Amino acid sequence: MTTAVSVFLQKKALFRPVPLAADYLFRFDEPFTEHYFATPDGERLNALLFPADTPARKGVVLYFHGNRDNLQRWGAMHRDFTARGYDFFAPDYRGYGKSTGEPDEKRYFEDALLVYRWLCKRYTPEEIVLYGRSLGTGMATYLAAHVPARMLILETPFDNISGLLASHLGNTEPPFKPVFHFPNDKFLRKTNLPVLIFHGTRDRIVPHASAARLKGCLKPGDEFVTIEGGSHHNLPAYEKYRERLNAWLNLR
Repeated sequence: MTTAVSVFLQKKALFRPVPLAADYLFRFDEPFTEHYFATPDGERLNALLFPADTPARKGVVLYFHGNRDNLQRWGAMHRDFTARGYDFFAPDYRGYGKSTGEPDEKRYFEDALLVYRWLCKRYTPEEIVLYGRSLGTGMATYLAAHVPARMLILETPFDNISGLLASHLGNTEPPFKPVFHFPNDKFLRKTNLPVLIFHGTRDRIVPHASAARLKGCLKPGDEFVTIEGGSHHNLPAYEKYRERLNAWLNLR
């Protein structure tokens, strides 16, 4: 039986939003545009779009960020992609930054589909790269299982919440029933998109063992890249990450 206290505590542990005032002005050195989306249930989502550094654009990266902070932090990730010729579009989840509402797994999936459909009015599916980092891998894999896109890239993913907890607990059953699932393994088995996964061997937030279980969900041609010594926050600093990312974004 799942109690209200258990739900509250699990939500607090999984989602770490930092709200922003509705009139907050984002601060970035590079140009960007701000966008808002009305959800069917009356909430408002905030998102940022950064254009590529070059006029010869290759597409857009739809970026789903990790479980902490807001777009003032995560917007800076655009540099990894705008420098490679891709526009960068990142939404803030409900309860994060200037987005209204409360964290909710089902609603997060619905919101991901909402912003994807908006992007499809401006880009073809073949120009859209789905990118998920940590918690954001849940939304990215959900889309990959349900809509067309160019490819799916996952950074520091987990197999599912139960598997993530088991990896932290030494592969034993958690003492409570998880109320959130984010079944990346289930969604990966359903996608036909090319899949690239990055994970580090010294990740203390999402143990490598949790991500490694996703290998069994991959198709021929997909790639799982293990970064020796990499942690949860520093994979782009490794040459192996940059080399494989370049190969996938430039050649496929």
